[in-house]
Amino acid sequence: MHKAVFLDLESLEDIDLAALAGEFKCFETHMATGPLEVAARIRDAEVVLVNKVRLDAAALQQAPRLKLICVVATGTNNVDLEAAQRLGIQVSNCRAYGNDSVIQHVFALLLALSTRLLDYHQAVQGGRWQQAGQFCFLDFPIAELAGKTLGIVGYGNLGQGVGRIAEAFGMKVMVAQRPGGPAEAGRTPLDQLLPQVDVLTLHCPLTEHTRNLLDAAAFKRMKNSALLINVARGGIVDERALADALRSGALAGAATDVLSVEPPRDGNPLLSGDIPNLIVTPHSAWGSTEARQRIIAQTLDTIQAFGRGEALRVVS
Repeated sequence: MHKAVFLDLESLEDIDLAALAGEFKCFETHMATGPLEVAARIRDAEVVLVNKVRLDAAALQQAPRLKLICVVATGTNNVDLEAAQRLGIQVSNCRAYGNDSVIQHVFALLLALSTRLLDYHQAVQGGRWQQAGQFCFLDFPIAELAGKTLGIVGYGNLGQGVGRIAEAFGMKVMVAQRPGGPAEAGRTPLDQLLPQVDVLTLHCPLTEHTRNLLDAAAFKRMKNSALLINVARGGIVDERALADALRSGALAGAATDVLSVEPPRDGNPLLSGDIPNLIVTPHSAWGSTEARQRIIAQTLDTIQAFGRGEALRVVS
């Protein structure tokens, strides 16, 4: 194939793209692409690689040579799939490339909350240990994971991986019934699960059934010693209700890698500086070097398969 265009390379700029570029006579990359730049940049391309840039029907209709869209991510809501299908453009995504990275991040967050890692670090930086009356400085309660109960909402590859690691820590694992889905053996309805868990982790997609799934009423059902970990989607949690629950002591702590609007240029209830035992990371759970190299390897596989007349990871 002659030409490929990568519209938003920003989160992958340190990853080796040589093999990918070698598939084309012309491989054009852009760190970012604004909405008004899309149509012109894809006009002559046969393959478009995209992470988050929106490809709408109007832009696709102006790209008569376009045969393949590679979404360098799992979610494809930034592509008008109906228009792509109508125009005969294959859309493929990437899958499960970041599982190990995300699972690792879950336990980094959980261990930091349980050990009050950031509080102790800040106390040392602020000179409080240096002024203590004894060598042990234990102002913040530390909790062990062993013997605790972990609740998992979303039991795909990520949820199952988190469950395996939790069991290695000596935790009991409970799986929530799929929100909006039928009853399943071995799964517990969420309203029954919430009062039983010491830690709740979220790994489900954002749908009509999961939007604001964790709201003020849900937090009231949880133990005030419980922790919440969200590496799924921001809209699954009512952010203002979570902030209130942490301030009031209705929850012992929370960590989230996602917010309802990203980046949060106009602020967010969870970015207030007065919320205790809260960790917010910038949608970075997936982003290990290894995971990002895998996403490029999957994209290369998709392009090579397409050249052989085969289809990989097709969504439309």
